Amino acid sequence: MKPFNNPLFRVIAALAFVALLSVCIHTVRSKVSTAPDFPTANIGANSAVVVIEIPAGATGSDVGLILFKNKVTKSALAYFRAAVADPRSAQVSPGAHELNLEISARQALEQLLDPTRIPNLIKIFEGGWKSEIIDSLLKYGFAKKDVDAAFKEVVLPQGFSNAEGLLFPAQYSFPAGTSALEAVQAMVDRFSHEATGKELLSAQGKLSPAQLLTIASLVQAEGDTKDFDKVSRVIRNRLAISMPLQLDSTVHYVKKVRGQIFLSTNSTLIKSAYNTYRNYGLPPTPIGNPGAQAIAAALKPAVGDWLFFITVAPGDTRFTRSNDEFLTWKSLYEKNRKAGAFK
Repeated sequence: MKPFNNPLFRVIAALAFVALLSVCIHTVRSKVSTAPDFPTANIGANSAVVVIEIPAGATGSDVGLILFKNKVTKSALAYFRAAVADPRSAQVSPGAHELNLEISARQALEQLLDPTRIPNLIKIFEGGWKSEIIDSLLKYGFAKKDVDAAFKEVVLPQGFSNAEGLLFPAQYSFPAGTSALEAVQAMVDRFSHEATGKELLSAQGKLSPAQLLTIASLVQAEGDTKDFDKVSRVIRNRLAISMPLQLDSTVHYVKKVRGQIFLSTNSTLIKSAYNTYRNYGLPPTPIGNPGAQAIAAALKPAVGDWLFFITVAPGDTRFTRSNDEFLTWKSLYEKNRKAGAFK
């Protein structure tokens, strides 16, 4: 009888394999569990710092090696262990990060996730204008000619001819060597990859995705978050009966002013395609870059017959179909404005 056909031999071989496997697992676990790590540091104002660069596409082990080489962590493996145990590690952005020296791996991860430790962070707030984002890109260090060229060359979703509205509100940091075009494209691509962005771009109905995005920008500029879906409905109801939108935010967009509640009669007479007091229908493009909640409201407005809305006091926005009721509320708004309620 051949040895490998002997039942006893098979049992002995199986036991030997299990023993060998146990030794291997123990060895790996021992190495992982003994990864050198600094104790949690007490970080003060005078603690030493270093600026590190995280390249695009860096893995957890790549980041761990960068931290170890820059004396942030005591070992690359310590960070890798912390990253594997925390799903947020996938959110570490490429680009520059300011970290303290000789800190624990967990502290290093927390600092990598801290936006205040990212130098030259580009922040696009909800409702931000393209002109404001251009200013941020220039302050970040991109040359004006490169930024201008980027907005001409950026690839937009089908049906769009202007990047306004497609620059998704978020915080951006880019690795060294990133071009202006790559930065702008990243903002547009972020919009296309967001859940609400995907839904808007694939929407089918009477309103095109470009029109829906314009509505979203109006909703973002006009209402509080809790009222977004109602503002969206007012816009839809006015469009349905060919009633001018008469939204102050469109004039503010033309004048490039923010924070002004009161709109003079002269301002409503400005000659511009964006002036919804002089023109019917939607503006030719969005008037800013809306966030996810405003986009969702544009896609799914509330149910209602309202044609008017007005904020009579901070946090108190009212909706009605009655012009008489609207005028009564407008008088209350004027009274509150003169009393300084909106300062």
